[in-house]
Amino acid sequence: MGGARHGTGPALSRGRTTTGLLGGSFNPAHRAHRKVTLAAIEALGLDEAWWLVSPGNPLKDGATDMAPLATRLASAQAMARRAPIRATAIERQLGTRYTAETLEKLVRRYPDRRFIWLMGSDNLVQFHRWRDWRRIARTVPIAVIARPGYDAATHATRAMGWLRRFVRPAGQARNWTTWRPPALVLLRFRPDPGSATRLRAANPRWFHAFHNHALRDPVTRRRIV
Repeated sequence: MGGARHGTGPALSRGRTTTGLLGGSFNPAHRAHRKVTLAAIEALGLDEAWWLVSPGNPLKDGATDMAPLATRLASAQAMARRAPIRATAIERQLGTRYTAETLEKLVRRYPDRRFIWLMGSDNLVQFHRWRDWRRIARTVPIAVIARPGYDAATHATRAMGWLRRFVRPAGQARNWTTWRPPALVLLRFRPDPGSATRLRAANPRWFHAFHNHALRDPVTRRRIV
């Protein structure tokens, strides 16, 4: 697998570490998370990616099958093993609930990094429901990863009506560090059928495999219990 550390390209500009951010519940993390993240690292020439394991997704409030944060983080760390991916619960330390707040705090906190937001096209379909979604787009570039069955909905979505003017060619994806937000690139990889919903249905007690794991957050270096 190639990446910014294995070549010379725009992602190495000014020596800042290039980092993809993928947010989610990771309830649990699964192979599709890993596969799509590694593909995005390659396509964008990233140094690494962070999985932002959410303390609580505002769009999923009231979910009765949501495992505790420490359990979901343990699942994500296990799935990220031996890859340039760090699973972190940094949003709990930052005290943020919404992505717009998280991104602004990360940009201020890590001036030596260049961040790009990674999201599936299924999330783009409901992006207009996210709080301050235009503020998100103005904070960092966005890479949207195609998911089967969402092509038509992606291009017809309300958010895309505003974002369309900022779309950059996929062939120039490694130039993203030179883009001034708002900037959006649409990426397409071989799909993986992995799904957290299907995993929970097949094994409702999946979380027992991660029960009572002692964790240290690889980004904040704090223990998560």
